[in-house]
Amino acid sequence: MNKSDLIEIFSEEAELNSQSAEFVVDEVFNAMTEALVQGDGVEIRGFGSFKIRKYDSYTGRNPKTGKNISVSPKKLPFFKVGKELRERVIDKVGQGAK
Repeated sequence: MNKSDLIEIFSEEAELNSQSAEFVVDEVFNAMTEALVQGDGVEIRGFGSFKIRKYDSYTGRNPKTGKNISVSPKKLPFFKVGKELRERVIDKVGQGAK
C-alpha cells in the first residue's frame, strides 16, 4: 500500500472527496513528522510508536574501495510495532501459511 492507496481507501470509508481525504492524510503525516523533528515520539495505541534513535559515530568501510571511513553520529526515525498489530499480523501470516 502506498500513500495514494491510503487516500483512496480513506476517501471511500469516510465518504469524502479525494481532495479532502488527501488533505487529512497529509495533515496527519505532517503532524507526525513535525513531532519527530521536535524530538517528540508519536504513539498510536494498537498500531505502534515512532521515535528518534540516536546513533553514535563509528568507523565504517567503503564497499567500493575497501577504505575505512568515519561515519558521523546521526538521528533517525525508528518504528516499534504495537502488540495488537504484531499479534494480528502473526495470526494472519500463520493462517495464510497453512
